[in-house]
Amino acid sequence: MSTILIKSATVVNENKQYVTDILIKDGLIEQIDSSIDAHADEVINAEGLHLLPGCIDDQVHFREPGLTHKANIHSESRAAVAGGITTFMEMPNTVPNTLTQQLLQDKYDIAARTSLANYSFFMGASNDNLDEVLRTDTANVCGIKVFMGSSTGNMLVDNPRTLDNLFAQSPMLIAVHCEDEATIQSNLAHYKQLLGDNIPVKLHPKIRSAEACYLSSSLAVELAKKHNTRLHILHISTALEPHLFDNKTPLKDKRITAEACVHHLWFSDVDYDTKGNFIKWNPAVKTADDRDAVLQAVLDGRIDVIATDHAPHTLAEKEQPYLQAPSGGPLVQHALPAILELHHQGKISLEQIAEKMAHNVATCFQIDKRGYIREGYWADLVLVNLNKPWSVNKSNILYHCGWSPFEGTTFRSQIAYTLVSGNIAYANGSLIEGKAGKRLNFNR
Repeated sequence: MSTILIKSATVVNENKQYVTDILIKDGLIEQIDSSIDAHADEVINAEGLHLLPGCIDDQVHFREPGLTHKANIHSESRAAVAGGITTFMEMPNTVPNTLTQQLLQDKYDIAARTSLANYSFFMGASNDNLDEVLRTDTANVCGIKVFMGSSTGNMLVDNPRTLDNLFAQSPMLIAVHCEDEATIQSNLAHYKQLLGDNIPVKLHPKIRSAEACYLSSSLAVELAKKHNTRLHILHISTALEPHLFDNKTPLKDKRITAEACVHHLWFSDVDYDTKGNFIKWNPAVKTADDRDAVLQAVLDGRIDVIATDHAPHTLAEKEQPYLQAPSGGPLVQHALPAILELHHQGKISLEQIAEKMAHNVATCFQIDKRGYIREGYWADLVLVNLNKPWSVNKSNILYHCGWSPFEGTTFRSQIAYTLVSGNIAYANGSLIEGKAGKRLNFNR
């Protein structure tokens, strides 16, 4: 029976802060008390450190199988753990696309062998795999992913009848990428006519416009209300969309929830001049007004969770001209430090960070015994030093792709320890491998 005793941590949990000890046995939180006098195999002196529930990232692209020149489950789970993310949910636009139950199981098998973090995988939907989607096990799969906008391979779902059937029959949460494809293609054609192939990246938010996002998001909400579907809209990026969502209903009772991503809370369109394709995402980073409106919706409860949409590409891929450079970037190692930086700027409280990056994700997805610091729950924990500045540079980046949009940024907070299912997976700058993360279970 392995035991870990955390002493004198300032716990941030369920809208409170307090100093306490925590005893962990066989992966679970055994006891939370102001003073615990017990023998333990390992003791962590957490005086001066803040203890938060480990972050749960509900949207990552770890690129395995088929795109492992960009990333793989092992490499990116290591980066996640170093960044205080203890659990991830991975998307189906790998190669081949995760459109069958066997391909879904193949990814779980890889993670069971190689993931340092806890994991779950979305089942992918296409225009022609509804029967496979309906076979998904609601107890141990996080959800169904639907791309209502450009996607990799055969994953754009643009057939109105298919969409209606998916929303009517889905046995579980549907997570949706919302951008209206017809609007995007019309905007792209307009700029190609004006500029040919020499379109600058700063026009990305004009091509993948706020209107394209709103048209698609509002359609998804309409379908969900029609069928009482459990809908989760990913990466809200505009000032137009938050009014689609409710902040009066308790989260556990909401049928429609929403996510914001770190890059839409940090960057704005003025950053294209210096960052170029390295902040090219879908949906696009838009104006400072959009950024501020998304943050306000996070704070007032219309947007429920903060995630990353971690989606690495190689440096060579990103250095291509705008039209050839793929969208997406690596974020899991730097997401929590970036949001903690917003805390230092007075924009979000530590309690809200724990809520939006752990508690609410667990509640939205009905994850069993994770996302909170409670006795009997899995010990997914992150200890942070709020006053230990460090700068992001190539020497400390853990992503397989080897770059970050945060290069050159100095964060005031540093991850000290990360515990995954009761195992110390990261300590004072070093990863501790050998213990795999666990597959998530869901109370559905």
